[in-house]
Amino acid sequence: MRIIITQRSCGRDASGRTCPGNASMGVMVTLTLIGVLVRLFRLSNPSQVVFDEVHFGGFASKYISGKFFMDVHPPLGKLLIAASGVMAGFDGSFDFKEIGMDYIAPRVPYVSMRLLPGIMGVLMVPMAYATMRNLSVSHPIAVMTALLVVFENALTCQSRLILLDSILLFFTAWAVQAWTDFQACRESPFSLRWWTSLFLTGLGIGLAASVKWVGLFVIAWVGFSTVYYLWELLADLTVTPTQYAKRFSALALCLIAVPIAVYLLIFQLHFLALPNTGSGAGFMSPEFQSTLRGTEIKETYEEIGLGATVLIRHEGTSGGYIHSHPAKYPTGSKQQQVTLYPYGDENSWFKVEPALEYDNGTAFAPDVKTFERVKHGDSVRLLHVKTGMRMHSHDHRPPVTDTEGQQEVSAYGAVGFIGDSNDHWRVEVLGAEKMEQPVYLKALTHKFRLIHVNTGCALFSHKVKLPEWAYGQQEVTCAKNGKKSFTTWRIESNTNDLQPPTSLKTRYQAPGFFAKFVEAHRMMWKINSGLDASHPFQSRPDSWPGMKRGISFWTAKDGGSAQMHLVGNPVVWSLAGAALVGFLVLQAVEVVSEKRQWRRFAGMYFISEATGPGTALIFTGWLLHYLPFFLMTRQLFLHHYLPSLYFSILLFGTFTEGLTTAFSTLLASRWNALVTTWPGQYRLPLCPLTYGLPMSKERCEGLKWRTEWNWGCKDV
Repeated sequence: MRIIITQRSCGRDASGRTCPGNASMGVMVTLTLIGVLVRLFRLSNPSQVVFDEVHFGGFASKYISGKFFMDVHPPLGKLLIAASGVMAGFDGSFDFKEIGMDYIAPRVPYVSMRLLPGIMGVLMVPMAYATMRNLSVSHPIAVMTALLVVFENALTCQSRLILLDSILLFFTAWAVQAWTDFQACRESPFSLRWWTSLFLTGLGIGLAASVKWVGLFVIAWVGFSTVYYLWELLADLTVTPTQYAKRFSALALCLIAVPIAVYLLIFQLHFLALPNTGSGAGFMSPEFQSTLRGTEIKETYEEIGLGATVLIRHEGTSGGYIHSHPAKYPTGSKQQQVTLYPYGDENSWFKVEPALEYDNGTAFAPDVKTFERVKHGDSVRLLHVKTGMRMHSHDHRPPVTDTEGQQEVSAYGAVGFIGDSNDHWRVEVLGAEKMEQPVYLKALTHKFRLIHVNTGCALFSHKVKLPEWAYGQQEVTCAKNGKKSFTTWRIESNTNDLQPPTSLKTRYQAPGFFAKFVEAHRMMWKINSGLDASHPFQSRPDSWPGMKRGISFWTAKDGGSAQMHLVGNPVVWSLAGAALVGFLVLQAVEVVSEKRQWRRFAGMYFISEATGPGTALIFTGWLLHYLPFFLMTRQLFLHHYLPSLYFSILLFGTFTEGLTTAFSTLLASRWNALVTTWPGQYRLPLCPLTYGLPMSKERCEGLKWRTEWNWGCKDV
């Protein structure tokens, strides 16, 4: 299929330069007012936490209190929501922890916080109109396209809540308008408007990517168009190599440097806004955590000696510290449990004791009276300080894992019992085997393994959670063939009554901004990839254009019939879908006709107009925002299609413009009549679900235009 990323001429100004179609300020103001009425109608309803307001309202609270959290999305949208809350006097004390929580009694300024995405949803309307005018679409069809955006239920629903999607769509629409403005004015390089539209494009795509990674798709769209523009520019012999280099540099500055700078700046603000430790700290490395105020990670003695009381942290997961408690395993040895716990509490301290020695076959525990450093290759025992039991392993199956080569780790002992050789663990400092001199174990800086002396397995943990009898804590085993990172540990805190007062102390080396930036992205990607659990309202991309499955946002808890359900306007989705199909069909007819030299169809005016440059540009935007989701295995929902939906609505405008231009003035006049009567004919049939309004059971059932739509209906 031939996709042309160019722009038809829209006439020339007095200086002879190409300029975009003129957008009427009066029309834009009128469209904005209509958008205000539709998008912000009864914004206070419902006065309860709705859908993912649980997450994004909660993140706003954490920004206000400065408590570090971890999320799969970049920070900009959440920062803006938090800023709107601060401006409304929100102190961050409300936690948004579950759907249905009341906003009124605790006086949460939720309307002000919803107003931010609401206003952004409103501003998409004049942006859609201006974009159409940039693409040389006539006033009536540009207005019609903007009205399709106004009365689209899914776009309206998303823009009424404390969610990121409306913010993402706003910056996407911004980037689309700015880029089409640049396309329309590209014949006048280095003019003020040329520079302004180019800079605003770079700013827009940078801001879009800073809200959600889906914003990378609009970057891809602009990048694809830019490559084609530069390729076409090579064929223009009036452009000298110097001029070409200047344009290339300008494009690189505005479309590469500006978005990168914006994205980095947003993350810098994110880190500055979260100086305190919080719920997300456990996801990060101890080096990262050491930069947060209130962290448990403190300065500690560097040298580890016999008799030391230590906290031992797992490196391979974010599980936390070796831990034990008086509860027993219900299976296996039925000895005391050893687990991994995220926090270093009183049950996480272990004392480093020397290995047992033998005299004529009789075991005894050496008495340590002076400070003796632990070195690579030494065998030690680990005494659980709280219960007096020693960490132990033996040939018993672990409580959950049933993999060959895995055995149980327990805490075993009794008062006056010195233990046995199954308590012995050999310390192996990573990298020490390459050193000629003895390597002594150090806190924080050294990573090490603990090898069970009798069986040769290594102390191991993974993300498997134990059942309720172990309080859902992470399983610890001893593995003979365990992944190396899952058998790696580090001592994070070290105290010892025998420690010389002159001993050096150490702390984690605080990472700089770029190290924190990279680590945050690595964790965001890891968490995002792990979102594969089943959800009752998830859907796959192939179902989105047909809107087969919506999302239940909220249902009244008082027994009422009101509910909020994300579902689109069937009229808008049908028109947008028809434009997509029509474009592809006409493209196929054009390509086949040219190939077969069918003069009857080849080069027909209505085909070239309906599939012209502006339509191809917008169709590419739809394609780049839609196809990547087929590669994702994570949870997906209908709202992921909304950026593509916006492009398909614009496509309907450009496609219609091409057809009306090609066929006749009469057909164009009929479109004018449709535009004139559209607000009166359109009645938002699904508005009770969009606004969360009460409705009768009969009306609720009557709104189910598809058998797949599965919201519940109650009697009033």
